[in-house]
Order: sequence, then C-alpha cells, then structure tokens
Amino acid sequence: MNIPSEWDLTPIYVSCESAEFANDLALVVEGATGLEAYLQEKGCDLKEAIDRFESTVDRYANLYAYASAVLTLNTSNEVALRAVSQAEEVSLAVEKAAVSLMNFLATRVEEIATRTGDGGDLARYRYPLEELLEQQRHLMSAEMEDLASDLARSGGDAFSRLQQAMGSAISTEWGDEGPKSVVELRNMASDKDREIRKKAYESEISLFEAYEIPFAAALNGVTGTTLTLAKRRKWDSPLDRSLSTSRIDREILNSLITAIEGNLDNFRRYLKAKAALLGVEELAFYDLFAPVGDHARSYTYQEAHAFIVTQFSTFSPAMASFADNAFKNGWIDAFSRPGKVGGAYDTSFPLAKESRILSNFDNSFGGVSTLAHELGHAWHDSVVLDKPYLLRNYPMTLAETASIFSEQLILQGALKESSREERITLVEHMLQDSTQVCVDILSRFYFERAVYERRADGDLTAAEFCSLMEDAQKRTYGDGLGVYHRYMWAVKSHYYRCEFSFYNYPYAFGLLFALGLFAQAQEQGPGFFDQYEEILAAAGSKSARDVAALASIDLADQRFWDGAMGVINSYIEELVDAAEH
Repeated sequence: MNIPSEWDLTPIYVSCESAEFANDLALVVEGATGLEAYLQEKGCDLKEAIDRFESTVDRYANLYAYASAVLTLNTSNEVALRAVSQAEEVSLAVEKAAVSLMNFLATRVEEIATRTGDGGDLARYRYPLEELLEQQRHLMSAEMEDLASDLARSGGDAFSRLQQAMGSAISTEWGDEGPKSVVELRNMASDKDREIRKKAYESEISLFEAYEIPFAAALNGVTGTTLTLAKRRKWDSPLDRSLSTSRIDREILNSLITAIEGNLDNFRRYLKAKAALLGVEELAFYDLFAPVGDHARSYTYQEAHAFIVTQFSTFSPAMASFADNAFKNGWIDAFSRPGKVGGAYDTSFPLAKESRILSNFDNSFGGVSTLAHELGHAWHDSVVLDKPYLLRNYPMTLAETASIFSEQLILQGALKESSREERITLVEHMLQDSTQVCVDILSRFYFERAVYERRADGDLTAAEFCSLMEDAQKRTYGDGLGVYHRYMWAVKSHYYRCEFSFYNYPYAFGLLFALGLFAQAQEQGPGFFDQYEEILAAAGSKSARDVAALASIDLADQRFWDGAMGVINSYIEELVDAAEH
C-alpha cells in the first residue's frame, strides 16, 4: 500500500491567502483587544477572562503554526513569508493582552486561591494560575513591557535574524563542486571519509574566523538585552528565569548536572572506544558524528511506517494506531527537496486538534528513529490537545518525554532484529545522540553561564567567546577529544534568542527523565501505559516535580538521574567490549 509522503495542510487552512486565514488574523486582534477591554469592566469574571485569553491564544497559535509550516517547505515562498510576518504582527496584540491578564490576576489573588482550592470551579487551573502570578511579579510596567515587545523586533530578534542569515549564507569554495555553505559543511560531519570530515571542519572554522566580528556583535547584543531585561524584571539571573520557565528549581538542576558530571568519565570511555572502532588514535570534534560500521540497515518509507507501527504496538495499541493514521492521513512531509528546511519537527494546530510532522527521511535507521521521535511529540499533542491552552502548555523539560520514549521503543525493536555488526552500529548511534544531549549540552551550559557572568562587565570579543567555548568543551569532553570546536557559539542559534537563554539543560533533563520512565515501563510491562498517559496529560498543568511524582520519582534525588544514566552506561559497556574484541 502506498502512503502519502507529503503532508496535507488543507484541513488547517486552504492557503495563506485564504479568506479563513485573513479572518482569523482579524479575530486574533479582535479577541486580544476585546479581552483588554473586558478586563477593565467592573463585573469582569475570572473564568470568562481565562476563556477569552485561551481562545485568542489558540487561534494565534493555529495561524502561526500554519504559516511557519508552509514556509518551511519553501523558505523563499514570498506568500508564506508575508503570512509569518502577519502572524508575528498580531502576536504583539496577544503579548499585550497576556500582560494585561497577568496584571488583572494580581488583583484577584484571594479569589484565585478560593476558586482553585479543593472543590473550586478552577481547581485544575491551580498551578498554571500560580505560575502566571509568579510571572506577573517579574513584569515591568505595562508601558515598559509594550516597549520591550516593540523593540525586540529591531533589537534582540534582529540579532537573531542576523545570525541565522549569516549562518545560512556564508560559504566557501569546495573544488569543482563550487561553493559550500556552513549548513552543507556541517552536514559532512557524518561522512564516512575522515578526510572529507576534516576538510569540512577546517573550512567551517575558517569561515567563522572570517565573519567572527558580526557574530560576536550579534551575541553581545542578545546577551546584553537578556541581562538588561532580567534585571528590569527582577530576576537574579537569566538562569533563574529559565528555571521558572522550565518548572524546576536549582535543587533539581543541581541533581541533574551532578549526575552528568559524575558520568563524564564513562562518556570519555565511549569516545575512546569509538576512536578504536574507527581506527584512529583519538577522536577530533569532526569525528563525533562519524558512522561506525558498514552494516547499517536501509529502510524504505513504507518499511519505516510498518516498523514504527509494529514497535509502538509492543507498548500501546493506541499509540500504534495513532502512528498508523498519521502516516496514512498525510500528516508527515517525509523527504527533502529544494527550498525545504533541514532537520525535523512536530507542530500542532489547536483549532484543528491535529499535528503535522516535517522530516528529511534518508532511508537510514536514524531517519526511522527521527520519525518515531516526532511521532512521540505528536502523540503527546494528541493527549493534551483537547485541554484548554493553560492546561496543555508544557515546559521544555517535559517536552521531550514522549519523543525520547518513542525512540527507545524503536531502538529496542531494531536491536532484537539486528546481527552483531548491526547491533554495534545501532548502539553507537544511540551513544552518539546521548553524548550530544549530555556531554555537549553540559559544555553549552558551562559556556552560557560563563558568558553571562563576563557579559555583565561589558562586551566580549570573538576571541573571548572562543576561549570560553573551548574551555567548556575541554571540561566536558576531556581527553575523549583531541580537537575541539571553538566557534560552536556562532553555530548554535539558540544563543541568539533572548527568550531561549539556557535552552540547553532541558534536553538533558528530557533524555534522562524519559530513560527513567522507559526503565519503569520495561519492569511493569503494558500496564505502565495508563500511568505514562497520565504523566503526559499532566505535563501542562503541574510542575515538573509533581509530574514526576505521578511515577513515584523524586527529581531532587540524584539516585533517579544516576539510574537513568545507568541505561546509557550499559550501552557504553557493550561498545567498549566490542572495541576491545
């Protein structure tokens, strides 16, 4: 049976130029301004205000997700570019309404306490409203917040656009093949030929050296803006704001970081084993994504579909049926083509209550795993999309739970079917990903923390950014690498978004939390599914600590994180043994 390999967005909107799209743009502004007026009325009801806000945000999210999805299929699509711009324009009204709502909530603290108490009509909103009240305590005046939103488009956001534009536009000559962009050079990091990987790495470093001044200016602009806003909003540091957004505290973060630090030697053992399997004395940064072995299985898209559905069914028939429908109903845009963005993502549409998945499937197991990862996100969407916005808006720390869990289902299935040679390739791929999410993420955390400490005293030079990055990589990768990448600060776009400061540790949290849950699932069998679904459903309405408690997990207890690390360590032992024999 042939299954569609391009997604169908027509159930969302017919086009970016449709009357429905234009009408919803107007309705978002109308809803936002109407809410602001309603909040000024004497008889304004708390529940009605929340309902109006959620309805407006849902409509805006539907618009922006659709316009962005269309644009990612062809980044030069002028109609889609205009639609994204239109959605961003109306977002200012939504942001202003959100500030007004938080200020309104601050005048109803006693009522909120009563109505969100046990038996209250807003009891399920207890945590989200407490969270909004905490955010309100960190707001500037309404006028200053309006100014900050307006200036973001020509300030912090402009620096972000500069980094993205340079990152995709700068290029270098590559023999008879003509110019290669940074994106193309980075894609060569997984080439089988080490000489090609090395040449691409050296060319990339040379490019960033040539353009380091504008990259450094952009990063100084973003970090300076972030520090200024954090101070004005009375955050002790950008990290404290990030922890609040992530719905965790320093005690939990410290337990997570300590667990990763305590296992760095094991990751270095993996890197040395990989070097042995590749036949090199020591790994360089450009070897991190090098494939190991020549026995990787290839999958057609139809085979990927069947394999994912089969493996999901070992845990949950409902998940398997969901994935099957996603493939068959045109929810996935599978293959790369000119103009389409790289990578993969899942996006949801609140009004249609559906998701869509973009991938660049390459017939590899990694491509299958990526599809499973994004289907995990979509499954999480399906669990929460019937809930109101404030009850389904989960933090980054919990956003990777279902995706990593789904990846593990796929990995276990592939390992059971593999030969010894195929198994080594699969295990190495899993460790490659885990090293990025734990070791590299930790280096990014160290780097970002050091940047904000230094940036408080003034601008940093490109050389200083390079020094801080290389120091962070040496602290984490250690002697597992012999060559580092001092310009990774220019590569990673999240450093260039004010709202994304400390965007790193939630990924490590997500990986280890999901691995911990997967270990429980293996112990308890299919009976764990109900508890798993309860965890996903609660992700938007509770703190991360309380969500984890549903599975009897204490996130402040380092033993949980060490236990999750044990899953990774078991694979490290297997690979080290393979390298030695």
